[in-house]
Amino acid sequence: MIREIAKNKYLYALALPGLLFLIVFAYVPMAGHLIAFKQYRLADGIWGSKWVGFDNFKFFFMSSDWYKVTFNTIFLNGLFIVCGLGLALLLAIFLNEIRSMLFKKIAQSFVFMPYFISWLVVSMMVFAFLNTTEGILNRTLIANGLDGQNWYLKPGIWPAILTIIYVWKFAGYYSIIFLAAITGISGDYYESARIDGATRFQQIVHITIPLIRNVLIVLALLGIGRIFYGDFGMIYGIVGDTAPLYPTTDVIDTYSYRALRQLGDFSKSSAVIMYQSVMGLVTIMIFNAIARKIDKDSSLF
Repeated sequence: MIREIAKNKYLYALALPGLLFLIVFAYVPMAGHLIAFKQYRLADGIWGSKWVGFDNFKFFFMSSDWYKVTFNTIFLNGLFIVCGLGLALLLAIFLNEIRSMLFKKIAQSFVFMPYFISWLVVSMMVFAFLNTTEGILNRTLIANGLDGQNWYLKPGIWPAILTIIYVWKFAGYYSIIFLAAITGISGDYYESARIDGATRFQQIVHITIPLIRNVLIVLALLGIGRIFYGDFGMIYGIVGDTAPLYPTTDVIDTYSYRALRQLGDFSKSSAVIMYQSVMGLVTIMIFNAIARKIDKDSSLF
């Protein structure tokens, strides 16, 4: 190892800032999971607090909430992954088919722009659109002779609403990744296909999509690796503490946040996060093994 570092010292020097960032912000905080097994008191600190084993996990698993928030987290993230990556792939293919370079650049800029909008601004936009009294959607319905709806009392439609918002914000970002992969495909494949009489649709189905399969699998694996992690900024920013929407929008992150805020108990909240981390690790191991069976070069490890 020493010879390897000495031989490529400049490359390792370039990687050092990123490695330090990971160690400080990803690996060192993992020691905080110890709080889940202790009756944590701020005055005693992590090491001085009383060890209680798995007692803190009873708070979560002895209630009916654990099943609901786990299902909501997996279901919503599943919708985000499938719809987000699927529409991003279609968007990248459409962008690739544009022949005018000027129009392509403008279109890329517009689809990429929502990615830079913060969730706070998005939440205000959603409220302006779905507001019960002055919302754009209700005013449109009333103007067309229909009754306005209280969208914040209809939990059944919110998985679809959140999916639309997620796709609108992230599809452009992922489409740029897919577009970069598509532009790296050799033009010889398409030229040979045209000589054989293949249509544009056939070229997309039999050349473009198969040759960017590796990128699709890697992005899907990265998404699945975080399938137990709800996007707290998104869901809490948009839904907030609207209790009628909890049955379909309450995820593990928002549940643990409310538990900490309402109970003031760090240990119980840490137990929920510990469960979330372990299940996330198990999930990525399982799906990485599946990806390795399908295509060994596309697996993460």
